[in-house]
Amino acid sequence: MMMNFHRFHDSWVEKLNKFTSQLASTPTPRPNSTSDHQHVRQLVDEVVAHYAHYYETKTTAAKTDVLTLFASPWASSLERSLYWVTGFRPTTLFHLVYTESSIRFESHVADILRGRRTGDLGELTPGQLARVSELQCLTVKEENDIGNELGGWQEEVARSEPEWSGLCGNGPDGLDRLLARLGAVVAKADELRMKTIRQVVELLTPQQAAEFLIAAAELQLGIQRWGLHQDRARVVEIKDVDTL
Repeated sequence: MMMNFHRFHDSWVEKLNKFTSQLASTPTPRPNSTSDHQHVRQLVDEVVAHYAHYYETKTTAAKTDVLTLFASPWASSLERSLYWVTGFRPTTLFHLVYTESSIRFESHVADILRGRRTGDLGELTPGQLARVSELQCLTVKEENDIGNELGGWQEEVARSEPEWSGLCGNGPDGLDRLLARLGAVVAKADELRMKTIRQVVELLTPQQAAEFLIAAAELQLGIQRWGLHQDRARVVEIKDVDTL
């Protein structure tokens, strides 16, 4: 099952890269063109559905082998070091919105002062910023709740340690129950990740949502590329030492 998920993960990332290129090459919607905005919105919806497919498949995989999800052999060492409950921390998305908004605002502040509008992430309205802040606070609370649940699971594992020795008595049943509970924690974390993506996209215009999804994918893909590069360099270094 996990070998299948490994292949799925690789093909999913490849398709995400194609979606990102497609979004980036799409012309900026003309202010008064409904068809332009509808086209961008359609692409945005396809990317959001792509993320939803990933988390649905991952939830199914967690029911059969949740421990491999924590090991994540398909990810680089760098990616795994950044993981929170087998994936990115949902609140990362809010930091991304703030960062992208700031960068874009600074890049065309002169145009804004002249009254020229771009409609991009650099022009978030006060209402949008208030909603981002509100969602961030709610998401932090949900992250903390999931973290506490994971901590409770770890404490139960520690209390169940005698049952693990030789897996005798009620050991196997206890192990299955613990793994099922861990899988449920992962499912909650993935549900929060997906919900956060949807909430951020919903409060943005089609153009802003496209820019947000491009930035999120580029961050994910960039970390993956850099992490794989570092892992390969480490392997070469180890081989060089072994030949001495």
